[in-house]
Amino acid sequence: MTGKLRLPSLNALRVFHAVVQHKSFRQAADELLVTPQAVGQQIKLLEDTLQVTLFERKGRSIELTESAILLSHYVKAGFDEFSEGVRRVTKSNYRDRINLNASPYFATHYLLPRLSLFREMLPGADLRLTTMVDLPDFGRDDIDMTVQWGYGNWPDYEVTLLVPDPKIICCTPAIGEKISSARDLTKFTLLDTVKSKRLWPDILRHLGVELSDGNRSISFDDAATMRRATLQGIGVGLVSVIDAEEDFRSGALVAPIGRDAIADMKPEEVPGFYLVVPRGHLRVKAVAALHRWLAQEDWRSDLKLSLPKPTPLSD
Repeated sequence: MTGKLRLPSLNALRVFHAVVQHKSFRQAADELLVTPQAVGQQIKLLEDTLQVTLFERKGRSIELTESAILLSHYVKAGFDEFSEGVRRVTKSNYRDRINLNASPYFATHYLLPRLSLFREMLPGADLRLTTMVDLPDFGRDDIDMTVQWGYGNWPDYEVTLLVPDPKIICCTPAIGEKISSARDLTKFTLLDTVKSKRLWPDILRHLGVELSDGNRSISFDDAATMRRATLQGIGVGLVSVIDAEEDFRSGALVAPIGRDAIADMKPEEVPGFYLVVPRGHLRVKAVAALHRWLAQEDWRSDLKLSLPKPTPLSD
């Protein structure tokens, strides 16, 4: 038994988790239905056990130390696994259900046309699909995994890039006639989505154009609304390749500085659709099977081509 790590009490870790979430002893106490003094005692016990300082008291506020920030990631992961285990055991009617969440764009353009392939490979699975623009609360929303648009910055989860989402700078023909160089883009309202605040700055920097504080921009909740605003001539938008090609064929939009103007951006500057799942969820056989299928599918292939026949999932 020599050298075995002595773990702190579960109650102290639970109190620590609540304090980290609320950044307040009093609000943590309200959640746990105890007094702030009781919360303080548990934090003191935890600090004494670990021999580290977890919180710095500054007047009525507290700040997490570096040790607390590090510990909080592991404690959160632990309680998430506890919750998932209890949920799986107690909700017997839902043990074979897989709750998949996806961004509306990925669900419409990529997922729905291919769900029948997964059905053929795992016919007994009870698959439920919901859509959400933002990362769901896996526990509260009862979600097993999600596909989200972004840059893969979800360090607390297992994250896999499914397909990049490169953009094409688009506008109506009327606006396009007034744009002869990349610098002319900043003369117009730049359209983007709320989740892509870094996209236009990255693109303009790539094009050698300085983005000033005076530049006009409008952000929308989702890509579909932003595309409609571009079609209505409200400004210059960043449209996904699949949609842009459709609008080019109809003549509704043009690429004022060329379709390939930003095709050579660095991979880390190109957003994409990422598969995000709490690591503990992969211990459930059906969830792990869906995860493998999503990760192995060739989402980059042209959706207009006939879909491939399902292939066996590798272990």
